Amino acid sequence: MPKLSYAILPHRGLITVGGADRRDFLQGLVSNDVTRAGAERAIWAAFLTPQGKYLHDFFMIEVGETLHLDCEGGERLMDFGKRLSKYKLRSQIDLGIAADLAVVALWGEGTATALGLAQEAGAGRPMEGGAVYLDPRLPVAGARAILPAARVAEILEPMGFAAATPDEYDDMRIGLGLPDGTKDMVVDKTILLEANFDTLNGVDWDKGCYMGQELTARTKYRGLIKKRLMPVTIEGATPPPGTPLMLDGKEAGEMRSSRDGLGIALIRLDRIEDGGPELKLEADGATISLREAAWSAEERTE
Repeated sequence: MPKLSYAILPHRGLITVGGADRRDFLQGLVSNDVTRAGAERAIWAAFLTPQGKYLHDFFMIEVGETLHLDCEGGERLMDFGKRLSKYKLRSQIDLGIAADLAVVALWGEGTATALGLAQEAGAGRPMEGGAVYLDPRLPVAGARAILPAARVAEILEPMGFAAATPDEYDDMRIGLGLPDGTKDMVVDKTILLEANFDTLNGVDWDKGCYMGQELTARTKYRGLIKKRLMPVTIEGATPPPGTPLMLDGKEAGEMRSSRDGLGIALIRLDRIEDGGPELKLEADGATISLREAAWSAEERTE
């Protein structure tokens, strides 16, 4: 039988947004259409600077009458919460942290069927006081869940899921070319199209104004994007994040997250044109080759 795996993600946390104005409050702040997020639908979105630069990204689904934002944990969660609170003003909202719930990744062939979910990006449902949903970026990436922290194994193992590690989840994520917060995006520097939010369902182009919308729209409609995050193969010692990638003595990109010979890198698009389809980059003695992203292959089959 295909292996189904789950891993609790300790580097993630949950911000809750309740109250009568919860949707209107978030709608003017984030890149995706908050009205699409509900008990049976999750979205992926970003919170930007007024200049359109990356600050936070998160998954959103509703549990009861409260929106739950699956975001980076620790100091990053506290920063996100403080930034949201600055915009509260007179909005009828309640901001909080769901400390009793864990963020869980689930993957493997047959994940959607095992969880009773439609095979559609973001399809979700309530589960045991929390929720479960297919990754809204890419269904082949499996699912995510928010579940009572003390009962994760009790809930998932009878459904056929076996415990795995966050590193094993990272292997799968990097293999698909999916970014993971500040492992792959730089605060106050990355713009959304560089991080493939356009191809991974992270931006709604019709929702109207939100913070940072002007730059995001301009990069799309004027074709201003010059770099993109791309999956790569690494031959040799793995370069640490931030290592420049070189082509013929000129900088062509920058390394981001990696594991076990695979990685994600920010690549200059003009260097891809210079190097052709067999582009080989150098970084501290390692050879970096481009791989096809799972999301680009999926686009061609639609």
